[in-house]
Formats: sequence, structure tokens, C-alpha cells
Amino acid sequence: MPTVSVLVPIYNVERYLDQCLRSLVDQTYQDFEAILINDGSTDGSRAIIQRYLDADPRFRVIDKPNSGYGASMNQGMDAARGQYLAILESDDYYADCALERLVAEARRTDADVVKADFWLYWSVPQERNERFGLIPEGLGGTTQCPSREDARIFHAKPSIWSALYRLDFLREHGIRFLETPGASYQDTSFSFKVFAHAQRVTYLDACVLHYRQDNEASSVHDQRKAFLVCPEYAECQRVLDEDPALQIRLQGVLELMKFDTYMWNWERLDGELADAFLARVSEEFSADEAAGRIDHALFDPVKDALLLAAMYDQDRFRAFKAGKQGSGKLATLRHYWGLGGPRLVAAVLGIGL
Repeated sequence: MPTVSVLVPIYNVERYLDQCLRSLVDQTYQDFEAILINDGSTDGSRAIIQRYLDADPRFRVIDKPNSGYGASMNQGMDAARGQYLAILESDDYYADCALERLVAEARRTDADVVKADFWLYWSVPQERNERFGLIPEGLGGTTQCPSREDARIFHAKPSIWSALYRLDFLREHGIRFLETPGASYQDTSFSFKVFAHAQRVTYLDACVLHYRQDNEASSVHDQRKAFLVCPEYAECQRVLDEDPALQIRLQGVLELMKFDTYMWNWERLDGELADAFLARVSEEFSADEAAGRIDHALFDPVKDALLLAAMYDQDRFRAFKAGKQGSGKLATLRHYWGLGGPRLVAAVLGIGL
């Protein structure tokens, strides 16, 4: 059996697929299987897949009708035979030593998960890499069970593809993907479940993957999928509701995660869609507040004032987001006064502004 099963979800990526799969062939660590999940591609992706199947017995394919990223990943996980599981998106590519470094750290530290850094990658107008800086300062090495007191990894970019997972750990805890349509946000609940259940996590302060930024077809650019983030957080809440110990440890963390993600999502929307999503924010967080789920102490003063405005005064929320605070300290304080009144101004002054 291979040591690592690498899942490669594929849907109409003929432009980038050869570079992705070639990066697997070029790995310094060779004891892997590559499971290529073809989600009903209609371009030339399947022909590229076949070339690798014909040339290398480590490559396997799952051909399936188009049903979305979550369904593809779950089928790949079910087919995996390795001790460890890795994920390689089909428009990204590995550094040559990626699997070697990840496996070495997993074995050295006996970790459930090894999480590594990555490069942001552009291929046009010329090739360029910028280190992302995923691992927060002071978080390197191996840690026990991420918690409320040090929940930084929950607020980092999920980047499920810059990691290595013990496959028996994923199966023991039933960690799978939501099978929602398309390819949007499914890494959210998967990543949360991983770090909620992990007992040992190793953070590798090295880059293992080139994360493409110039794929115009990437789902991150699609406003039509704005509300698909909501089932992901409902899934995270289900996990906590079913485990009181996890809920005590992580409920407040989840609420802050959700607010940050919903704000990022709202800011990329326009017009009526933005208004509709803000109404959803108000509805969900008002219900969470009524249920006692929100720990306001985890929110900084400005973020907490934004949360309250989003829940109870959307006009004030929009005015703050649309307003220009101007230059100078007085203009800044007026800007914050409009959002949270004297209490927020006092808090802002207390943090040195």
C-alpha cells in the first residue's frame, strides 16, 4: 500500500492540469498514489489524465458525472489506500520536495495533521511567487489540540491543500466534505472539523505548494455562490452541537470565524445580493446571540460594534463601511462614533488610536 494518497479533483482545467500532475511525477518522495477525480470534465482534461494513467501505475482515475467538489473529494477519500492523505488542486502544483517534507514531519512528530505554508503564484504576465505566511508567529512546531486560548489556526486561511492528514484520523472522526453544488467554500467545514478533533498538529514553516492566483474560472470570483458559505457554518455548528466538550471549547471561536468569513463574503458582493446577504448575517447572528453562542470578549471593539450593527442596524453598518474616515485623529474618532458611539470611541482610544 502507498504511504500517501494524493487526491486531485479535476473539472475543466486543461490549461493547468499537466503542470499539476507533472509536479507529482517530479516529487522527491515517490511512495504515493495519485487519485484523479474527474468531475465530468467536458474539455481536454480527460485526455491529459489518460496520458498519466498510461505512463505511471501510481495514477488512478475516478470518472463521475459532474456533482461538485464535495462529492468528488468524498469519493476520493473512500478510494484512498494510503497511511496519509494529501490534496492537490488541479490548477496548483507542488514543490518538488513537498511530500517528502510533509511525510517526514508527520512521522517525526506523530501528528494527526501537518500544516505547511505555500506561495501565491502568478503565471502571467510573468511567473511570480510570493510567500503567503500562513503560520502565525510563534505557532511553529507541534502543539496539542488547538483551543479557545490559542485558536489562531482556526482563523488562518483553510488551505486544505498545504497539509497532510492521517487517513485513519479522518475516518475515525467521520471528517468528510459537504456535498453542496459546485466548488465553493467546502474547505471551510472540512478544515474546522480537522482542527476541532486533532490531538497533535505540526506546523511546518516552509512552503510546499504554488497556489495559483490567475485562474479566472476560480470559484472565489463567482458572486452567484455567495450563500453557499452558510451551509458550511451550519455543518460546523452541527459538529459542536453533537459534542458538548467541543462546544465549550470552540463555540466562541466558531462565531468569530463565521463573522470574519461572512464579512469577507459581503464585501465582495454588489447591490441587491449584498443587501440579501447582510439580511442573512443579521438573521443568523441574532439567533446565535439569543442562544448564547457569541462570546463578545473574543471580538475586538470595532469588530464587535460591526457585529451589533449588522444584527440590529444595517443602515449604520452600511454607512460605516461606505464612509471615508478622512485624515487625522479627529476624523478617525468621528468615523468610529458613527458606528458605536462614545463606548467605541473610548475603546479605540484605549488601544492607542
